[in-house]
Amino acid sequence: MSFTITPAAERFIRFMVRADGGPGSGFRLVLSPGGCSGLSADISVESAARPGDAVVERDGLRLFLPVESRLLLQGVTIDFADGGSHTGLVFHDPKAVSCGSHHGAPVQIQ
Repeated sequence: MSFTITPAAERFIRFMVRADGGPGSGFRLVLSPGGCSGLSADISVESAARPGDAVVERDGLRLFLPVESRLLLQGVTIDFADGGSHTGLVFHDPKAVSCGSHHGAPVQIQ
């Protein structure tokens, strides 16, 4: 499984897990195809992985990823944006073709 988590996204995910979880908790990321950007996402902090989830650990950060999310994350960069009108995770997928564009489009989760 090849995807990148930027330092800004890692800080956000760690903050969410510390704020909403206990020992052993992880960040569950459910991606699905859809929308102009090619992906839609649902995020949550969970106390344990659900059946079928893979547990991916990176520098002590635990991600719980269902099968489809693992497939859709291939080559994706997970970033965090904190701007005036948008704050949240942004998924840059080089495979996505947005409406009216032929370049990878970010998916923003607020």
